[in-house]
Amino acid sequence: MKQDLPGHISFHSFERQRVRLDGVSQGYDARVKAIRPDLADVALASLYFAPHYAQPVTRGVVTTSVPVRGAPDASATAITELLYGEAFHMLDVRGGWAWGYCGHDHYVGYLPSDALGEPIAATHETMGAAPLFTAPDIKSPIKARYPAQSRLAGVIEGDFLVTEDGFVHARHVRPIGDTESDWVAVAERHLGSPYVWGGRGGLGHDCSGLVQVALSACGIAAPRDTDQQADAVGTLLDDHAELRRGDIVFFPGHVGFMADAERLIHANAHWMAVTIEPLADVIARLADKHERPVTARRRVSP
Repeated sequence: MKQDLPGHISFHSFERQRVRLDGVSQGYDARVKAIRPDLADVALASLYFAPHYAQPVTRGVVTTSVPVRGAPDASATAITELLYGEAFHMLDVRGGWAWGYCGHDHYVGYLPSDALGEPIAATHETMGAAPLFTAPDIKSPIKARYPAQSRLAGVIEGDFLVTEDGFVHARHVRPIGDTESDWVAVAERHLGSPYVWGGRGGLGHDCSGLVQVALSACGIAAPRDTDQQADAVGTLLDDHAELRRGDIVFFPGHVGFMADAERLIHANAHWMAVTIEPLADVIARLADKHERPVTARRRVSP
């Protein structure tokens, strides 16, 4: 399933562009702007100075999932996670590490270059964890286990999606473009998933990762981190508005969905899992540490 990559991108292979920079310098969010002291995305050349610019090269994830890290080091903290078939726009590769940004949310980071290969024209997406069989038979050996929302290319033949790597049961996939309408139901399918910092479902979930993938399954794009989601997703609710299923509740550095008017579903480090519990219990745990345990409540329309 893995494919080889060249060991280094030659910037001389990119078309040279002459750019004039003027005006007042401006700040930027390094999480979603691909800028390093030595290099930046050429799309930012008219806005930000860098010694060198690179044109991104689109690659696809060829492992079941891969952590994206804040530095080119296996011991560095994972900041997000890419799933099989998702796109990564690569700006640099050296020492076995690719630097660039995730295709679905522009989140910037490093991942092992051998986790990337040719991008695929995905036809289907997994709805939950999906085994990859060696033959179109549920008794055949399993080669891999794709996490939910992995992107696959293949053709449905009988009961299976036939891919170049193996066979996935048709009940485990949906065509690209088909979406769900209940993001809480999507999140509920992940109940018991371990809490993993930076996780989006391959190794586990963190709070904002669960929110992002659940909304994505319903055709709603959301940024990666809690503070970004609080600014961009849905509409702000009045503090006295009655909560209902699907509303998003934000806490200091944390987020979850309301499963109903009183209970929250969230990936959390207290239970180290995706759980459902009374919102009042979550607030009580935070009350001693934060003057304002709930920082915002937002409502999303399909």
